[in-house]
Amino acid sequence: MMTDYELRMRWEPAALEKYNVMIGKIPIFHREMTKRVVPPKAEINAQERQADQVEEVDIVKTFIEEVPKAFYSLMIRLMDEVGFDRSQYKSQGESE
Repeated sequence: MMTDYELRMRWEPAALEKYNVMIGKIPIFHREMTKRVVPPKAEINAQERQADQVEEVDIVKTFIEEVPKAFYSLMIRLMDEVGFDRSQYKSQGESE
């Protein structure tokens, strides 16, 4: 597992795999911050859905909400590369 955060919830295996692949693609100077911010927030998102595990939707929501706007285009490219479904978060001007 590529996280410095002690996971408190179960993560859906396919979603965790995509997260780990994405973490590996994030530039090193952003990677450590991402590993500290995303897992706990994704778990909060899962709890808010009253889910028993973290799923892709929780991870995508976290990236969309927590990544600074300056790095948004990089995040979108990486999410697409690893196959995260972010369709519910696409902006009006963004192509499908």
